Amino acid sequence: MTTAHAWAAPAAHEPFAPFTFERRTLEPQDIRIDILFCGICHSDVHFARAEWGDPHYPAVPGHEIVGRVSEVGTAVTKFKAGDLAGVGCLVDSCGHCHSCGEGLEQYCETGATGTYMSVEKQSGLPTYGGYSDYIVVRENFALKVGHDEANLAAAAPLLCAGITLWSPLRHWKAGPGKKVGIVGIGGLGHMGVKLAHALSAHTVAFTTSPGKVEECHRLGADEVLISRDADQLAAHANSFDLIINTVSASQDLDMFAKLLKRDGTLVLVGAGTEKHIAPDAFTMLMKRRSIAGSAIGGIAETQEMLDFCAEHGITSDIELIGVDKVDVAYDRIVASDVKYRFVIDMATLPTA
Repeated sequence: MTTAHAWAAPAAHEPFAPFTFERRTLEPQDIRIDILFCGICHSDVHFARAEWGDPHYPAVPGHEIVGRVSEVGTAVTKFKAGDLAGVGCLVDSCGHCHSCGEGLEQYCETGATGTYMSVEKQSGLPTYGGYSDYIVVRENFALKVGHDEANLAAAAPLLCAGITLWSPLRHWKAGPGKKVGIVGIGGLGHMGVKLAHALSAHTVAFTTSPGKVEECHRLGADEVLISRDADQLAAHANSFDLIINTVSASQDLDMFAKLLKRDGTLVLVGAGTEKHIAPDAFTMLMKRRSIAGSAIGGIAETQEMLDFCAEHGITSDIELIGVDKVDVAYDRIVASDVKYRFVIDMATLPTA
């Protein structure tokens, strides 16, 4: 075992503070990644504030991790010391169920191991996330990061926000000739607009704020709809192949379902504590429309996404902060006061 330093939530309503814990010693297929940057996901807020169950404090969130490999196990073949690497939401899965066999480890039928709020199969220790100085992970759950070092901080959110949008865009075949809507222009949604545009889909951003129209166009939207404007929405009825809804607050899904063409799909990726209002049955059955959900992505498609983003120069729009600003960042995330992702510079982590 080796000692790691972290920035942890000691309880649901107490400020973050330094914390030390033990990570496992490298096994033959493990690598150690010294963490350079870690994005802050809204899931981190839910976790640290006990909104998704008991996190067994002290809680160390963080699953948008980029860093440098500093040590490799004796059986490692994919990485060497000095490589840039990333870790997303998963650090392990069973490896033999139907989903794992198809490279969809996020749907592991025996339960994937989360980067935090899980238990390691190897050691029985709780998993602690990326608000720490390093992480030990199996090489098969680490990702190669091809972005320039100058863009590493902005690449960190791709490990969750990026793959959360990439996976449904690829699964439902967004591309040329497809009309794709992205609902909610925040940490997830702004990545959806960038990725859908880069995939050459006709990209439509949905926002409640008229003040975001110019910003949505900057991100790559071909059109922008104010989702509270009934006339604007009516003009796009029966026209979308795919709408991805990133909003976690309660919404009337019938409004968006009516915009789908026959066989169109509304995909939910926002995960909150509130329930949506279900669409009318006739809205769905008269056009054979579908509502689906999508959770992050498997390791192979996460690597595909990272490679695509490196090739096309795609990163997240971020605000870089020190660890001492995490509590402030959490409050601002809840208030939707960030464009569009906070990223922690882990060089600011106290290790003494």
